[in-house]
Amino acid sequence: MDIDLKQLREIMRALKQFDIREIVVEKGDEKIKLVRDGGMPQGGQVSYVAPGYTIAPPPASPEVAVAAVVADDPNVLYVTSPFVGTFYRSPGPDSSSFVEIGSTIRPGQVLCIVEAMKLMNEIEAEVAGTILDALVENGKPVEYGDKLFRIRKS
Repeated sequence: MDIDLKQLREIMRALKQFDIREIVVEKGDEKIKLVRDGGMPQGGQVSYVAPGYTIAPPPASPEVAVAAVVADDPNVLYVTSPFVGTFYRSPGPDSSSFVEIGSTIRPGQVLCIVEAMKLMNEIEAEVAGTILDALVENGKPVEYGDKLFRIRKS
């Protein structure tokens, strides 16, 4: 059973989209088990079990990843892209940005949009805080796990 990182990411997106916590795919002696949310250690863990083979874990879970930036300041975090797509800071070309540097944010507040496969996916804040940096230019492509914003948790 040959599976690449792109296929793993698609399966992970399906886990989130259909609110599935765990999936196991088996073919002969080979087995893939994906678990999301509470079942995953921090940073995510995905393993491909087959005689003599392993696949390294992807850079982040299918959820919007929030990772610590500086060990000595645990209140500074990154918001990363959960999709491969195009980054947009506003809902439309003539609209103002969802957030600016210095904006105070709350959990659930829309920070940006990542367009993936012609679907506009709103990326929401996971924590309350302040936007320190916007790390991607409007209209630029982003990869899964790319850093979008640097924030200071409140």
